[in-house]
Amino acid sequence: MKPYEISPKQMTSECEEACLKFDSTESVAPLDGIMGQDRAIEALEFGLNMKHRGYNIFVGGNWGTGRNSYVRLLTEKVAATRGIPKDWVYANNFKNFRNPLSIGFEAGEGKNFIKSMDFIIEFLRKEIDSVFSGKDYENAKATILKDYSLSTQKIIETLNDIGLKYGFKFGQNEHGLVSIPLKNGEPMTEEEYKSITDTEYEALKENSGKLGIETADIFNQLRTEEESYRTNIKELDDSMGRRITSFHLMNLREKYADNAKVITYLDYLIDDVVENLDHFKGEEEPEVKSPFGMFAPKNTESFFERYKLNLFVDNSETKSAPVIFASNPTYANLLGGIEYKNEMGVLRTDFTMIKPGALHQANGGYLILLAKDILMMPYAWKGLKRAQLDENISIDTQGAQSGSIISMTLSPQPIPLDVKIILIGDQNTYQMLYYYDEEFRKLYKIMADFDIEMDRNDDNIYKITQFISKHCKEDNLRPFARCAVAKIIEFSSRIADDQKKLSSHLNKLVDVIYESETWAEKSGNEVVLAEHVEKALKELNRRNNRVEEKVLEMFNSGDYLLDVTGAKVGEINGLAVLGSGQYKFGKPSKITVSTYQGRAGIINIEREARTSGSMHDKGVMIISGYLGYMFAQHKPISMNASIVFEQLYSGVDGDSASSTELYAILSSISGLPITQSIAVTGSVNQRGEIQPIGGVNEKIEGFFKVCKMKGLSGDQGVMIPHQNVKNLMLSREIIEAVEVGLFHIYSVTHVEEGIEILMGRPAGKRLKTGGFTKGSAFDLVDKKLTELAMGPETKKKSKSNSKKPIAKVNRID
Repeated sequence: MKPYEISPKQMTSECEEACLKFDSTESVAPLDGIMGQDRAIEALEFGLNMKHRGYNIFVGGNWGTGRNSYVRLLTEKVAATRGIPKDWVYANNFKNFRNPLSIGFEAGEGKNFIKSMDFIIEFLRKEIDSVFSGKDYENAKATILKDYSLSTQKIIETLNDIGLKYGFKFGQNEHGLVSIPLKNGEPMTEEEYKSITDTEYEALKENSGKLGIETADIFNQLRTEEESYRTNIKELDDSMGRRITSFHLMNLREKYADNAKVITYLDYLIDDVVENLDHFKGEEEPEVKSPFGMFAPKNTESFFERYKLNLFVDNSETKSAPVIFASNPTYANLLGGIEYKNEMGVLRTDFTMIKPGALHQANGGYLILLAKDILMMPYAWKGLKRAQLDENISIDTQGAQSGSIISMTLSPQPIPLDVKIILIGDQNTYQMLYYYDEEFRKLYKIMADFDIEMDRNDDNIYKITQFISKHCKEDNLRPFARCAVAKIIEFSSRIADDQKKLSSHLNKLVDVIYESETWAEKSGNEVVLAEHVEKALKELNRRNNRVEEKVLEMFNSGDYLLDVTGAKVGEINGLAVLGSGQYKFGKPSKITVSTYQGRAGIINIEREARTSGSMHDKGVMIISGYLGYMFAQHKPISMNASIVFEQLYSGVDGDSASSTELYAILSSISGLPITQSIAVTGSVNQRGEIQPIGGVNEKIEGFFKVCKMKGLSGDQGVMIPHQNVKNLMLSREIIEAVEVGLFHIYSVTHVEEGIEILMGRPAGKRLKTGGFTKGSAFDLVDKKLTELAMGPETKKKSKSNSKKPIAKVNRID
């Protein structure tokens, strides 16, 4: 092996079938729970069982880690240990129709209360009608009428005695009590009245005026008697109506004596029944003939809708505390709303049209929300926080939330809130809310962070096996043989980009499980084998690698310029990772550097063209720092260096090419050619130490495919940071090429090691006397930089002074 080259064994981490103690997943128990998320599970369990205010939960992590399904599973498990929450009923507030009453009941009692009230109201309609049509009522009413008639008769007799003095007599007609003039002691007829003379009329008019003055007080007595009669009748009706209603509600009052709101509602209801007895007596309302029929009074049946009840939240069928997942958390879906009915162009509503939201349904239990969903809904996030801070749920229209002018509507009494909110989102959302929303910090004190990877140990390997077994049994799939499970374990490490880790992106594993089983079915096998998993992975890549194939075609046709043999000064092959949806692939790129005399420093052409990101710009600045650290301790660097990624038009970001660019700059300055058969990736710091990068597997495979297409010479390879060796999970094709010496992978810790590999000579060491090891790469770089710093005029001056004697300096130790 060449210096710094790694062995084929270091390029992957195979799962030994001998370590799997089963023949197939048929004999493995399904997974119960989740794997590799101990920290998140502990936080979630603590938060679910924490009863104090403000300990709601934010569940963080990437998609595909099983967070959504496991949150629901664990929440339902905890909810099963809690009691069933209350039923809630909205009832008519007879004292203020705009503020319906909210009444809480033990689970299942809400429905029973409504049935009891419906029966009682229906019974009262018959009973009150019957009582007010009965002999007892008629007798009591007749007694009052008799007393009234006797008292009024005496008053009328008194009026007649006075009227005789003035020639009048009092009698009843459709207009009430009127005075009638007398002639010869008898009431004057209409013909007689019309035939009287003017003198007689004036006398009659004068006597009538005197009569009116003298009988004014007596008429007031008559009115008082009439009012007393009506009052007595009303008191009789009220007394009988209240007695009947109270009697039939007595059992309910005793049953719900501990429920103050029920007692209040029943009191209000009794008063309303007494005030509206006419509707219970069965008296038909007069027919209203009006061109505006739509505004006519409603019939009796419509009147009785006021006594209905709105079963707002019904937990009669609930077995434990509810767990609600709100998939569409609009303001109304979350906090409830008020519906309207269009009647002849007029919008109408009442307490029966108040509808619950997810918060009401989850009250007394748990509500699960996706952060991205609720944050996108207008006013929903603000409304949720308000309910949590107030500890009650108020139902308002969305127009009221936005400050819009709306017509008068209902304002139902709020319902006390006792719910645990589980908010599911990613780390970016959590950071944004935590730093910019003070109320979020107060309300969501528990963070359950789901990891994207887990340790590759025997326990987690077995849990993945159980995970496969679970899907096989639940989805009626063919069992997976031991060799197939081993391939899935290796694939899990590949997507984790770590030989000692397994990926927690369970969705990706599920896709491979389903597709592998499908290929086993097409092959006619009863068990899924390793070849079926490999086929599934191959086809999965094939469905998504169209862009990669187009890129390789352009390398093959020469559209993309890339040399994989020979050596050139100031040119090097860098590596980048491109993505097309769920598929990522590596793409080699030629990086060229031009150095020349000047004082501008390093010119990043990508930055000047505005095609580079901030991280790439930072990498170029680090290169400047390294050059200054190594070669400008005793002299300035007077040099321009232009760097460019050739034929890259989509932009570049990241600092993974900073070491690659540094090698090209050193080559351009020193004049030492770089072998084009080795591609380079790796970040560098200002001291020349190589730092790890991402996407190492895709980068190596991308360069290998280009080399294979152009022809493997046995010299090609890739140079990577030594820290990335543990991330290697390369394909079998590359490992076999390395085994026969057709491809090589080198790992380096410092720029000096990379120089030795790429330029074929030592980098050199800094000497105590100044300068570097003679003939080394650093020595050539240092001399060139000194020459550029001196400039043409300095060179001529140094030559003219070369013949003058040099002053002797005595060294004193």
